[in-house]
Amino acid sequence: MAEGAYVQLTKDQASLQNITPGELNQPIDVDKLTARRCQECGQTLPATYQPPADEDWMTGIFGCAEDTDSCVTGLFCPCVLFGRNVESLNEEISHQSACIGHVICVEGGMTLAALTAAFHGIDPDTACLLTEGLLFAWWVCGIYTGMARQALQRKYHLKDSPCDPCMVHCCLHWCALCQEHREVKHHLSDNSPSEATVVNPPAIQEMNAGKEVIRESNVGENNLQLQPV
Repeated sequence: MAEGAYVQLTKDQASLQNITPGELNQPIDVDKLTARRCQECGQTLPATYQPPADEDWMTGIFGCAEDTDSCVTGLFCPCVLFGRNVESLNEEISHQSACIGHVICVEGGMTLAALTAAFHGIDPDTACLLTEGLLFAWWVCGIYTGMARQALQRKYHLKDSPCDPCMVHCCLHWCALCQEHREVKHHLSDNSPSEATVVNPPAIQEMNAGKEVIRESNVGENNLQLQPV
């Protein structure tokens, strides 16, 4: 066969794969190029790697007095403070949604127990019902708000302090909300850009080359003198 000649394939020799135009030009995902790397040694990290949670909290669990605003809000309106914390961690969850969830899980159970005691009195049967309702609200409070605290710890690699996130909210719910708000506020202030540098734009420059040429030509004409022949 001469070099450069074309051979027509028969049906039996035709390709078994149907390749659409542009299929071979698609980008290829190479794991070694897209995988995360260690900042210290540069080695490729596995997909299941989780950074160790060994960072300390900026403030203690009982440091509520360090931020008066969050302390007052957490004492009288803990649902509002919880909504702010969740919205700062996850932009997909609005402040109102998180606040309503806290009201249903925590304040709703306490309000229902108070209304039951007010209308039906406190007898042995009612006391048992109130105890069960308050324990259920306490359990839901620890799980619901503990998940938000756990998300905060994963985001900033914080250690469990003083214990598991759910247990912290079950025992020290209001103090935990204030501590989480101070932690989020501190990290957001660190990531915020510094004072903007104001740069004045340069003055507008005009091209006066044509005017200078005309001026030079006028000067030359003024210096010309008629000499007698």
